[in-house]
Amino acid sequence: MIRSMLKDAAILFAITLIAGLILGAVYQLTKEPIAAQEEKAKTEARQEVFADAVSFTDAENFDTQAAQTVLDAGGFTGCSIDEYAAACDADGNLLGYVITVTTHEGYSGDIQFTIGVQNDGTLNGMSILSISETAGLGMRAEEVLVPQFAGKKADSFVYTKSGASADNEIDAISSATITTSAVVDGVNAGLYYFQTELMQQTGAAQEGGSVDE
Repeated sequence: MIRSMLKDAAILFAITLIAGLILGAVYQLTKEPIAAQEEKAKTEARQEVFADAVSFTDAENFDTQAAQTVLDAGGFTGCSIDEYAAACDADGNLLGYVITVTTHEGYSGDIQFTIGVQNDGTLNGMSILSISETAGLGMRAEEVLVPQFAGKKADSFVYTKSGASADNEIDAISSATITTSAVVDGVNAGLYYFQTELMQQTGAAQEGGSVDE
């Protein structure tokens, strides 16, 4: 009886060990391609929201916790800044910033996107990186919400169900106000971070002629 139990335990251990080794090998094989794909998606998103830029310089020593403190102070406790980068022209002149934001208030979870903000605060647009909202409702954010932010200049945005009549108004997705609210709040969080933390850098860079992050 004991011998049989030991044998079964040894077999189970061997199976678990082999499975673990296989999973480890698969992870090693797929890690680099996945990372490369994520980097490609990030680059494409940056170019989408800042087509005039020829290079993007990631912020050095970016502190997500410090960024969260800034957002919390502004009332954006449901959002976070994941990273930002300076968008520059061929001569290294600062054109603005691309900021990656995650809003944690989506109907089905986090929504991550990148926004491009010019030196004067004009929002070039946004590009969604990750979203898992309800099909046919919140998942329509790409087609309904994203185009409405392009080329807009406003301190913050609000959504409306009765038809946008001002530059700072965004038409809500029908029957998906939670998703709409989450995206609008996330964009406002990104703009708030730009206004409080990055706008001064745009002035300094313009005086100096180029950016050196």
